Amino acid sequence: MKYSKKIALSIVAACLAMVSQAQVAGDSIVGHLCGNPTVRSKMFAIGSAKVLDTYLSAEQYSGLELRFVSQLRKPIRYDSWQKIVTHQGSFCSVKNRADNHNELGGMYQFQYALHYVLRPSEPLQFEVGGAVGAHLGFLYNTLGGNNPVQVQAALQLRPSAAASYDFPLFKRQSVLRYEVSAPLVGLMFSPNYGQSYYEIFGRGNYDRNIVPTTLASTPSLSHLLSLDFPISKKNPHTKLRVGYLGDYRQAKVNNLKFHHYSHLLVLGWTKGL
Repeated sequence: MKYSKKIALSIVAACLAMVSQAQVAGDSIVGHLCGNPTVRSKMFAIGSAKVLDTYLSAEQYSGLELRFVSQLRKPIRYDSWQKIVTHQGSFCSVKNRADNHNELGGMYQFQYALHYVLRPSEPLQFEVGGAVGAHLGFLYNTLGGNNPVQVQAALQLRPSAAASYDFPLFKRQSVLRYEVSAPLVGLMFSPNYGQSYYEIFGRGNYDRNIVPTTLASTPSLSHLLSLDFPISKKNPHTKLRVGYLGDYRQAKVNNLKFHHYSHLLVLGWTKGL
């Protein structure tokens, strides 16, 4: 009986040890899955814009730009991958050097990115991947003339990357993050030099108006540097965001040149889910 009791106790102890190990492993898996939570961001940006579109004018116009940015970052496939969905809406009002003519512009931009997540250390995270980006907008020159409006539309494949660093700031866990992307190849709408929109849409005269683009014809870059700081200790998942957004778009197609350089101060908030 003594030996049977000892055997029974040994079996119970072994079972308890196995359950304990399984629980620790389960907790580890759950912790890994929850290590990179879903984050929603809303940002307002204000700053300067410099715009040149030789279809409308040979001069560069400078002025004010306002932008709203909405972003969703969500882990997928056991937290090894992350999808980032970004919507942007912007408006600019720019003037020429003589300050006697204006250009008004509006733009909607969409980007869907997939990043592979690398964690060389606990507070540091790198992400590399690619994105599909599209934009649709307009630029209107108040000087008038035969062609006062230019339509801007493009679809692009963009390499993209990001890095983030978690650190305590004033005893509150904050996040410093940098995101960057650039167009590699794509398609872009553009009238040809001297071609009117009436010829394109009214008479149906196609003249290479859908143009394949590469890095050489559209050397552009978009990047965002941000700092997320918790608003209160009771709600650490909601953070105030401050940062800088630089968006530099350029194109040279159909004997026309275009650029739009944006330097914007970002204010907003993020919420971890």
